Amino acid sequence: MAQSSNLQSIFLLLLVAFMLLVDVSIVKCPKACNYRCSDTQYLNACLEFCNLCCQKCLCVPSGTYGHKEECPCYNNWKTKEGGPKCP
Repeated sequence: MAQSSNLQSIFLLLLVAFMLLVDVSIVKCPKACNYRCSDTQYLNACLEFCNLCCQKCLCVPSGTYGHKEECPCYNNWKTKEGGPKCP
């Protein structure tokens, strides 16, 4: 019984740590996306998709263009037509 209780405690701690990590990352999405989209002429669309991608992938590539290799999820998420989903 003690071993089962220890495993439950460890699982609970890992779950809480993961939830805190996700919350902190999602809070940073708007600021990261504001910078990522700062040079585009399609600001509203860029911000909408950047924030969507950030919330799913928990990262935004550096800079205002390119560098998508820094965030594989962001880079690999495609539209149904096969184009990039994330700006």
